[in-house]
Amino acid sequence: MRSRLALMSSVLLILPLLVAGSCRQSKPVGPAAVPSPAAQETAPAAPPASEPKKEITESFPTQPVASTELETSASVDELNRKKVLKTVYFDYDQSDLSDATRSVLQANAEWLKSNAVRVVRIEGHCDERGTVEYNLALGQRRAAAVRDYLSGLGVDASRLRTVSYGKERPEDAGHDAAAWSSNRRAEFVIES
Repeated sequence: MRSRLALMSSVLLILPLLVAGSCRQSKPVGPAAVPSPAAQETAPAAPPASEPKKEITESFPTQPVASTELETSASVDELNRKKVLKTVYFDYDQSDLSDATRSVLQANAEWLKSNAVRVVRIEGHCDERGTVEYNLALGQRRAAAVRDYLSGLGVDASRLRTVSYGKERPEDAGHDAAAWSSNRRAEFVIES
């Protein structure tokens, strides 16, 4: 009886090892498994994911690619400093677009259509009145209204990203009607 138990125990211990070993897939043998020498020479090695993008572009033999990316980055910063896309403002507790807002957005849409490679973040903002939750939702509605209007004017919606900051990033730190008026806005940030 003991020998039978020992035999069963041995089988139960070895069985998972056999099953695990049989699940391994072997590499196919043949011409498809071996890359050609020409493919080995032309295919660049994939860098580890932790390396910065700059190092990836510098590893390629052509330097113009790296300098073009740096110039694009600098021009994005300059475009944002110049505020080529104008901020639009909203009435109290509103996400509807006024005629003045539509006029500014039409000019912004023309710039976006003539600069079709640019991706833009539309930031919705509110004044300090109201709860954090309410203002975050209102800021999102404002940013979405701007995105939808620009999309209706022919700007590709995939280039427009929205975010709401609610009352967390005031343009004017004052606590009066003038400050509140300048804080109810949608701003544009060119991302790329």
